[in-house]
Amino acid sequence: MSPYLLGLRLSGRRVLVVGGGRVAQRRVPALLDAGALVTIVSTSVTHALDDLIASGRVTWEARPYQVGDVDGAWLVQACTDDRAVNTAIAAEAEAKRIWCVRADDKDASAAWTPASGRVGEIGVAITAGGDPQRAAGIRDAVVEALRDGTVDARRSRTKPVGVALVGGGPGDPGLITVRGRQLLAQADVVIADRLAPQALLDELAPDVELIDAAKIPYGRYLAQERINELLVEHAKQGKFVVRLKGGDPFVFGRGGEEMLACAREGIPVVVVPGITSPVAVPGAAGVPVTHRGVSQEFHVISVHVPPGDPASTVNWPNLAHSAGTLVLMMAVERIAVIAETLIREGRSPETPVMVVQDGTLPTQRALYATLTDVAERVTAAGIRPPAIVIVGDVVKVGQEVEMVRAERVP
Repeated sequence: MSPYLLGLRLSGRRVLVVGGGRVAQRRVPALLDAGALVTIVSTSVTHALDDLIASGRVTWEARPYQVGDVDGAWLVQACTDDRAVNTAIAAEAEAKRIWCVRADDKDASAAWTPASGRVGEIGVAITAGGDPQRAAGIRDAVVEALRDGTVDARRSRTKPVGVALVGGGPGDPGLITVRGRQLLAQADVVIADRLAPQALLDELAPDVELIDAAKIPYGRYLAQERINELLVEHAKQGKFVVRLKGGDPFVFGRGGEEMLACAREGIPVVVVPGITSPVAVPGAAGVPVTHRGVSQEFHVISVHVPPGDPASTVNWPNLAHSAGTLVLMMAVERIAVIAETLIREGRSPETPVMVVQDGTLPTQRALYATLTDVAERVTAAGIRPPAIVIVGDVVKVGQEVEMVRAERVP
């Protein structure tokens, strides 16, 4: 007969665990998480259980099981390594109509402990016919699918409201955060940037409204003011809106403006940070932005306006004299004037430079250069945005790693 699955609410209720070994060690934390008042009866306990006892979270009676121990318990876990003792515990519990789980014999057990997991407010419990290994494997698959948003119920009594500003990461769809993917799966409306992971958009449910908020350089352009209006309009209609961005919402992502626009209209906003490309793309290309003995700092600079432009707020002389790594965004089309400015302000013309296009994507490619020849080499290679420019001696670290790997190839 199939078991009748039931979620026990054990808060404030006594649970007896007989045995202090590894099985008890696995089960006690889950009972405590449910708020149970746990009593362990055993002549000895594991170090992990001893820590729980020392903290006062568990009561320990250091002796063998005795008839009468189950009295007052709502649930009993028979976890000893003695089959006869487990049989006696189960028999007493059965006679007193108290549910008992036997760790050693699923067929003789009145109840089974499922393989359980939790993602947010969703609890998962798998029995798999009493096979614990199979149940754990299925549990893990379901929990992982819930975590990454592959499985989720878009309709629920506790549907998210308002707006979520979600950082989609540097491009690879696998680099969005778990929380970001969960919220994306629950969205009614998605307003997506050009640099947001496009593969994730193909996974949206058919009834999700997708709005393209691309800002293509020298091309089509959705004004930021209109994006703010769309966030407010849809949220006021009771829809859950996800603003999906590349990288992180607050790293040159204008997320602060969008959050303020929503706040002025009383719309709740949740911010989900993303993996930002100034760190992720160099890393994906094998270049650390900091390295012991080489660089103790790094600077992230937006070059949407070139050096010398009245609208630029970048202190290029300070950057030129810094020994730190420079990570330049939106710099490819202005690389000549950037290199010229850094050299003129004091950086060595031989400073290593790496330019990475389409970082973290299958189309990723990179070139090495120096400040002297980087503009020429970028033009010759046909490098186009989106690309990240890394300036500094950490580029040599990446080259050294490549050489070491090459030497080890048979």
